[in-house]
Amino acid sequence: MPVVSVNGIRIYYELHGPEDAQVLVLSNGVLMSTASWGYQTPVLSRRHRLLLYDCRGQWQSDHPPGPYSMELHADDLAGLLQALDIQRAHIGGISYGAEISLVFALKYPKMTRSLIVSSAVSQVDPLLRGIIGMWIGAARRKDPDLFYQVTYPFNFSQRWIAANAQLLEQARERYATLDYEAVVHLCQAFLELDITADLRRINIPTLVMVGEEDLLKPRRYADIIARQIPHAEYVVIPSSGHAVCWEQPDVFNSLVLGFLGKQGGKDS
Repeated sequence: MPVVSVNGIRIYYELHGPEDAQVLVLSNGVLMSTASWGYQTPVLSRRHRLLLYDCRGQWQSDHPPGPYSMELHADDLAGLLQALDIQRAHIGGISYGAEISLVFALKYPKMTRSLIVSSAVSQVDPLLRGIIGMWIGAARRKDPDLFYQVTYPFNFSQRWIAANAQLLEQARERYATLDYEAVVHLCQAFLELDITADLRRINIPTLVMVGEEDLLKPRRYADIIARQIPHAEYVVIPSSGHAVCWEQPDVFNSLVLGFLGKQGGKDS
């Protein structure tokens, strides 16, 4: 299992694609693993060196005691890149991972070639704070069925839920293996996010995406991010809820590839 030691913990990672290509990092949503990028990995690794990893508290990486923070996650990612001798990369992710990416771009601009932000927020308004508070409450009870019931309706559109009963049952089973103490630390770190005023400092090519039917982090949050980051490209993806990389993988992949194709360059 490929791991590196970063900031006193072990970080699990995967590298896919040509060794001489520019690196694209995709950071997981809060409940995702590297396997969750299954629709993206074979496509995005054709012309890019794709780096996937579990952040602290997730799956195959270490789950140290809290507290965690988005800044600490960004430091971990910087340490991972340095350990792999990657000087600069295209930095992206979805949801929690996109928020890590925003913080990374603010903290490590010289390591950031471009920025890909999907289904993300730059601040946590009261309704979202209440939803995540509900998740924390369920996680503290360490009841997988309860945690599943309070999370899945926010992550997918009604159409996708109706058509994917088997995948949802697999997710329910996977929740039985979650480290719920780590989930609490991850969710608490998210609740501290408040970077809207800082986004104007991001001066790199940026793609912002959001599902048209995202209930968890609705379009108004993406509107804020796209408005605050100078010259950001902004796409609203139709017929998709929060998990756009699952619900509309072909659209997601095409948007990412099109955006990266405009960045050019061959150096590592």
